[in-house]
Amino acid sequence: MGTYGARPDAHSLATLDKAADENFPVAPFFLPRAWRTGLMAVYGYARLVDDIGDGDLVPGGRDAALLGLDPAQGDDRLVVLDAFEADLKRVFDSAGTGPRHPILRALRPVVRSHGLTPEPFLALIEANRQDQLVSRYETYEDLLAYCELSANPVGRLVLSITGTSSPERVRRSDAICTALQIVEHVQDIGEDLGRDRIYLPAQDMKRFHVQEADLAVPSAGASVRALVAFEAERAHLLLNEGTPLVGSVHGRLRLLLAGFVAGGRAALHAVAAAGHDVLPGPPGPSRLSLLREMGAVLRRAPREG
Repeated sequence: MGTYGARPDAHSLATLDKAADENFPVAPFFLPRAWRTGLMAVYGYARLVDDIGDGDLVPGGRDAALLGLDPAQGDDRLVVLDAFEADLKRVFDSAGTGPRHPILRALRPVVRSHGLTPEPFLALIEANRQDQLVSRYETYEDLLAYCELSANPVGRLVLSITGTSSPERVRRSDAICTALQIVEHVQDIGEDLGRDRIYLPAQDMKRFHVQEADLAVPSAGASVRALVAFEAERAHLLLNEGTPLVGSVHGRLRLLLAGFVAGGRAALHAVAAAGHDVLPGPPGPSRLSLLREMGAVLRRAPREG
């Protein structure tokens, strides 16, 4: 997991431990310690922002209290997001005493050592604000705009932490991150509906004759399966578009990025193996499937330079 400027407390470790549940390795052991530290700090930030936006904070209002709020305000997601943004500003304020929340205290030395800017962090907060206000997306383009806030900043931060950012790499990274976000949406249709959110574009639902009620049943019918297959193919094409990023870097970073792509591909294979019926629960890839896909990505990604 790496070391931090401040050792994470038990409360923060509960957030960081969610990295084990992702489709892709967040900060594998083979990376340099400085990279692992940076990636886990960024993951902790992104995970906590999502937990605020999803209403998945630990009960009791501790995160709200850490941000200077009354614990009773912990269920008001927009208020907590506002307080979190205010605490994020303390990360970048060199003159102040620093942020209050331990996840942000861990992020501060990473921001300084890698010269990170506020924009990607603010975008992730804005995505979760949007989740409180927007629960349906009319077009695929609308969904892509959401992914620009909710997913792409993470890939850009990975490139910044590893010192490999360039316009072309950012473009490829955005394709991969958007693909991974769409894969997650495809896997989590039932869970998202439980939060009164549907990330399947309404135009696509209409095209495949899918009603919202069709998503609220124990097992998907033919129309829903066809729609899921359609969205999965979009994610597959985006992964193909982004895969050359793997060949543009070297060494251990190449393995890390291959792991991200492989995680998406393995998840898509799991969805296909389930007959594109994701309503009983999100189909997840096995470790063996992930390793096989990682080997395939490394073979397919031509080395550049």
